[in-house]
Amino acid sequence: MARVVLHKELFDFDSELREKYPVLCGVDEAGRGPLAGDVYAAAVVLNDETLIDYLNDSKKISEKRRELLFDEIIEKADAYCIATASVEEIDEINILQATMLAMKRAVEGLGIKPDMALVDGNRMPKLNCYGENVIKGDATSASISAASILAKVARDRYMREIAEKYPQYCFEQHKGYGTKLHCDMLKKYGASDIHRKTFLKKILGENDEQC
Repeated sequence: MARVVLHKELFDFDSELREKYPVLCGVDEAGRGPLAGDVYAAAVVLNDETLIDYLNDSKKISEKRRELLFDEIIEKADAYCIATASVEEIDEINILQATMLAMKRAVEGLGIKPDMALVDGNRMPKLNCYGENVIKGDATSASISAASILAKVARDRYMREIAEKYPQYCFEQHKGYGTKLHCDMLKKYGASDIHRKTFLKKILGENDEQC
């Protein structure tokens, strides 16, 4: 018999809130820290009948498991939306505001308007519904955990596509984060048009702190 791992406390957390807010969505982002690529966000609406094995903090799940969960979440969710803010927007309005923008787009892109949005972290985007922050939300709420996985997997897939266009930077390995390999390639080849220029001033200049 297959081993089942259900983190029921995440679903119970959401279920209690649905007594007051029947249409509840979880919201999370992926890609605030990297030196390259868009920032991603996702919003997911589940219901009390939906239980998904292995759903948890995306950082505690293997890449293979996240890929499987991505498809299951999309299949079982009442509604979901994955949205982005571009590298250009990140450089123009800063990464925090770009992340808030991606989250806003994800919530507004849902097919139904939520009664409440649970947003991971301690910053709240401007939403068209009531919202509350949840610190470490992807380990607390099933809806946030589902959004976290959609955002993370979608962004990883995007970075693998980018790697085909810019093979010299090895994006498929580090997904744009400031690893030694990435920094070495930046110093060798300079920045591409997919790099966040506002993130690179200390890397490509004399005051090298991030790499």
